[in-house]
Amino acid sequence: MKEWLKISCLLCVFGFIREIRPSEPYVTEFLLGPWRNITNEQLTQDVYPVGTYSHLVQLVFVFLITDFLRYKPLIITIGAAGVIIWSMLIWTTSLLSLQILEFFYGTYMAAEVAYYTYIYAKVDKKYYPKVTSHTRAAMFAGKLVSGITSQLMIYFELMDYKELNYITLATQIIAMLWAFGLPKVDKSLYFHQVQLPITDQQSHINDLQVVVSPGEQDSTPKKPRALDLLWLHFRNAYTNPRVIQWSLWYSIGLAGYLQVTYYMQVLWKEIEPEPKMAWNGAVDAVLTALAALCALAAGYLHTGRLRPRASLLILAFLSAAEGGCVLICCWTNDIYWSYAGFVLFGALFGFAITVASAEVARNLQEDSFGLVFGINTLLALVFQSLLTIIFVTGTGFELDSVGQYTAYAFYFIAVGLLYLISVLVECLWFRDKDSEKLENSLD
Repeated sequence: MKEWLKISCLLCVFGFIREIRPSEPYVTEFLLGPWRNITNEQLTQDVYPVGTYSHLVQLVFVFLITDFLRYKPLIITIGAAGVIIWSMLIWTTSLLSLQILEFFYGTYMAAEVAYYTYIYAKVDKKYYPKVTSHTRAAMFAGKLVSGITSQLMIYFELMDYKELNYITLATQIIAMLWAFGLPKVDKSLYFHQVQLPITDQQSHINDLQVVVSPGEQDSTPKKPRALDLLWLHFRNAYTNPRVIQWSLWYSIGLAGYLQVTYYMQVLWKEIEPEPKMAWNGAVDAVLTALAALCALAAGYLHTGRLRPRASLLILAFLSAAEGGCVLICCWTNDIYWSYAGFVLFGALFGFAITVASAEVARNLQEDSFGLVFGINTLLALVFQSLLTIIFVTGTGFELDSVGQYTAYAFYFIAVGLLYLISVLVECLWFRDKDSEKLENSLD
């Protein structure tokens, strides 16, 4: 087996095992069940928001620590955080313990950046498309197995909601132990760079305006410092109007998606307080399968041949459609219609986020994918935190579940209208040939 494929397989096994968390589709049912003395309001306002804020704060530090520590320690941290979370879910009962484990859930999610970027430091650039698809597919497969497993266990009454946590705890222990066996990373993009060819080094030095003293003019050019290289990549990316356009949608769209998925089980509990059979696991499995297919379809249908305005127009309609799906979820008293709306929402988002990611990557000049997507994700968490403060907590409107999801629906519809207006303005603004040349230069 080729070395790059071996490393890809090792990482994919970790991603697959980590995603087998059959307790997650029923975590709200478990927390509001007889095992804990907690109300729906406490869960919505005092517990879940802690995870959102924790994720935001920790991502700021985790992004730089990941590169500095060379990925593997952070991947081990993912498994360790998972062990702590599900151990506390099983063996603690207080409200404070739930808030503490939500802090660790923020660690669990923030450190995920190491999983996505580790492979780029271990394989040659020509294998990036293949290994990216491998790692994404592994996580989708794990989520699919997780959803099917949880639904079968509940349907055949082999386990209750609490006992599903034991399976999740076991998979997190296995994932943590597996992470110790991943190959070490000898280099990283910023803090542990390899020696570049002279021409590449000189290019970076020219960009960074490094001043060489007279005595050093004939010596080998110095590599740019980590912070200088970070600033160069940041400046080049976020002075590109197209990167800004697509990154903004990526952040806004991801924020809405995270908020919708984070509280969906609470909405279902309000629609159907005492379900005879909760189909959360099956819904999760179907959504995962459809999202994977839509992401794959986006990769084939959106090949980069569409003009930027056409792509943005598609994104505008998809955003509005996502808002319509969220309205279906909350403006119904039939739980099955809510299930259907959520599945369709996830499928549309899978297509849209793939298009947005591809467009961001296509417009980048350097290997700064990790930096740009890290910043975009951080911005998404800022938006998500604002949505939480405004619509969920007592400092804002403190809406009930239906009110919250109505607000999220119009959030997506407003994003769609905003991008539709931006496309129309562009069409009117760039009408002559000189403007067309300018548009092409942006691409």
